[in-house]
Amino acid sequence: MMLIDLHCDTILKCMEDEERFGIAVNEFSVDINKLKQANSLAQFFALFVDLKEFEDPFAYCMKMANKFFRELEKNKEQIAIAKNYKAMIDNNEQGKLSAFLAIEEGGVLKGEIDNLKRFYQLGIRLITLTWNYPNEIGFPSSKAQYNLQGLTSFGKEVVKEMNSLGMIIDVSHLSDKGFYDVAKLSSKPFVASHSNARSITSHCRNLSDEMIKILADKGGIMGINFEKSFLGTEPLSRVEEMVTHISHIKNVGGIDVIAIGTDFDGISDGLQIENIGQINKLILGLQRNHFSEAEIEKILYKNAIRVIKDTL
Repeated sequence: MMLIDLHCDTILKCMEDEERFGIAVNEFSVDINKLKQANSLAQFFALFVDLKEFEDPFAYCMKMANKFFRELEKNKEQIAIAKNYKAMIDNNEQGKLSAFLAIEEGGVLKGEIDNLKRFYQLGIRLITLTWNYPNEIGFPSSKAQYNLQGLTSFGKEVVKEMNSLGMIIDVSHLSDKGFYDVAKLSSKPFVASHSNARSITSHCRNLSDEMIKILADKGGIMGINFEKSFLGTEPLSRVEEMVTHISHIKNVGGIDVIAIGTDFDGISDGLQIENIGQINKLILGLQRNHFSEAEIEKILYKNAIRVIKDTL
């Protein structure tokens, strides 16, 4: 079975020491060797920028992108950027992994639609509209007071432009009202790249049953997040809890809405699945709980392929 992971923060980890850390082999949860162990078809690499750390988030995002492209060049025999379905398939036929480039924090646009177009030209194909702070696009889920506040007028423009360009809109971290605004405005499927089920674990980063149904109706997907606080209350991120969330989401929205969004290299320690190369632990957990091979394939990569085809 192949794998598409909708979200990791590995480039952020590599920025801690640009000379020392890269994507070929590292001490983190995602690198080329581990992706090969997982039989990965594609990995979405997020460029995450903390708005409170950088005076010019656009400039730092570009610096991260430069690091990403240097890493691709160093490892060009094994991995290549993909900007659409065809490129991903072409890469696979050449024996290469595909890297989709994403942004986590729409504030890097600095409220300028031209910056969205510049990022598209650079190769960005997914944007998580907010992180944990309000920005020019909208409000996050991080505080209850934000949940009744949705997209700004600029945020609505961003949604329409992303649809037009062919970019995946990601509502993980977005306020509840923002989610509903995207669902109403987007003409294409959208995703919650790394979010779980709120009915199972009542965390602001998870989706309610109503949201899951709407996401499914729009043809979108949600990536199961391996962060332990989004899964339950245990001190370990356990496969059993992942399966509980997946089973619930399947019952609410159907098997076609479920994908993988590990959030590796951006989550806390305490992981039963320590890295992407150990994804077989989740496969075995799903098999033990009577998920069919066809269902597991949808979760691991086929649902993500559909959204890539329909959106990019």
